[in-house]
Amino acid sequence: MTLRGALRAHLIAAVAGDAAHDVAHTDRVWANAQVISDGEAPCDMTVLLAACYFHDLVTLPKDSPDRALASALSAKAAAPVLQKLGLTEKQIANACHAIIAHSFSANIPPETLEAKILQDADRIEALGAIGIARCFATTGVLGGALFHGLDPFGTARPLNDKAYAVDHFRLKLLKLPATMQTVSGRHLAEDRANVLRDFLDQLASELDVPASGW
Repeated sequence: MTLRGALRAHLIAAVAGDAAHDVAHTDRVWANAQVISDGEAPCDMTVLLAACYFHDLVTLPKDSPDRALASALSAKAAAPVLQKLGLTEKQIANACHAIIAHSFSANIPPETLEAKILQDADRIEALGAIGIARCFATTGVLGGALFHGLDPFGTARPLNDKAYAVDHFRLKLLKLPATMQTVSGRHLAEDRANVLRDFLDQLASELDVPASGW
């Protein structure tokens, strides 16, 4: 079995029930990471592969008070598995750093190229058509609504992305391109952010309300 196959098999056995953080999400993060790495300086692709597949090895609900600890818990769980799979101590340390630093809620700066690429690759998953689907899926799990019925874009009320999925676009998602760590990641993020803007324009048209300028 290839290293990717072994990582993927372990992940499948470890995670279940989270449509926004399933194995397909991890496959896409790895695909994003490869695209980004092609435009950057050479990096350790074994470290990047391991970090991509184990970055969500432990997931906690979005509304959990311990949410910021999930990436550290993932790194802790990943280390012994990566040792058994033959990675060196340095590779394991670098993969664990990338896993810890990928998290938005943990707020830990990525210090290596592999960590920067993983953070960008994971955040790009929150943009584009896939990002829209994941946003609505997550809000649904938390019991929120699609959007506010009387003021869908929050022009006369405080935005609240715990209650309304569409509020999350302006509160967080459309700000993600500015947080990208790599030039390649920023270009990809901007392209996918435009998909969100197009969606909001279409939603405004269907609801017959003014577009707010995204």
